[in-house]
Amino acid sequence: MRAALDAGDLHPTRSAVSPARAHEWARIARSHAQSLPVRSALQLMNTVIPLAGIWAVMILTVHDAWWATLLLSVPAAAFTVRLFIIQHDCGHRSFFRSRRLNDAIGTLIGIVTLTPHEYWRASHNFHHATCGNLDQRGIGDVTLLTVAEYAALTWWRRLAYRVYRSPAVLLGIGPVYLFVVKFRLPLDLIRRDPKLLYSVMGTNLGIAGALTGLGLVFGFHNLLIVQTPIVLLSSAAGVWLFYVQHQFEHTYWCKKADWDFHEASVLASSYYDLPQPLRWFSGDIGIHHIHHLSCRIPNYRLGACLADIPALKTVNQIRMRDSVACLHKALWDEDTQKLVSFRTMHKAQSVARYSQAKSHLVPTSKELRAERATAD
Repeated sequence: MRAALDAGDLHPTRSAVSPARAHEWARIARSHAQSLPVRSALQLMNTVIPLAGIWAVMILTVHDAWWATLLLSVPAAAFTVRLFIIQHDCGHRSFFRSRRLNDAIGTLIGIVTLTPHEYWRASHNFHHATCGNLDQRGIGDVTLLTVAEYAALTWWRRLAYRVYRSPAVLLGIGPVYLFVVKFRLPLDLIRRDPKLLYSVMGTNLGIAGALTGLGLVFGFHNLLIVQTPIVLLSSAAGVWLFYVQHQFEHTYWCKKADWDFHEASVLASSYYDLPQPLRWFSGDIGIHHIHHLSCRIPNYRLGACLADIPALKTVNQIRMRDSVACLHKALWDEDTQKLVSFRTMHKAQSVARYSQAKSHLVPTSKELRAERATAD
């Protein structure tokens, strides 16, 4: 990838990162890759207990103060996101020191987050192993096309891709489809590993049992009113976090032959610099380049790891006010090594066509000399 660009064309982030430096940073990061059992237990409790308390208040107020129920869905969704971060760590087997405990807690949390744990673990680990690799896209990531691939599509497939990449689908329809529909029978990996079906069906049975029990106790209509906004908000927030972590202008994509795992870990992942309390609710997952350098670091140690590698504080840093612009980045331009919007692509194509037409209209100096020689 680096050879494809002149040194002057490299974004400052890229020019500061090399495979050797990324390997050194990974070595430092691994010193934090150790679970602290007491902190893990406390984090689990300070997430589950408040979430259960808020949910109880919501179900109690659903008849007499529905507006309060709706307002409480915001903190309930925030705690659900935090719970998913714990499941995420369990998927990497970094939250507890016991492999069995990670798998057991992750599976139980998956009933609340609507996410089959073993399937998600396999899908997400594939994402970690191939992040930034153009030749291995399609599992555990947001669908992305290059400019050349998009240009080669038929008009209706271009339209379908534009609709898919629209904010309404990415943050509205998409999250609901992912967590409520697709995760009930995700065939992409089950075809490769049929054993994952046991995890999927086990989670589905757990969800069905929990909904049936709660519906019989509190009423199915009340349950629907309480749970729907929580699912909508938490799923959208989760997808947004994942999107910003990898879909930004100066991200990293290259062919397998030029791809380096540690370089991709740093350059293909952002540092989403969130303010408090959003950092707390998201379990510091915004420090995503370090997470990809060493996925065995528990979320509560990511901040300390960043402090030990100060150079990474400015690598792919994205603040909240800047993150909205990421929504419009939809195509990977292999020539400029940037994620670009549809508008930027069309503008570049217009300029290219104009330059090409102008080159045919205006004779070059070589052509002028040839004409003079002919006239003489």
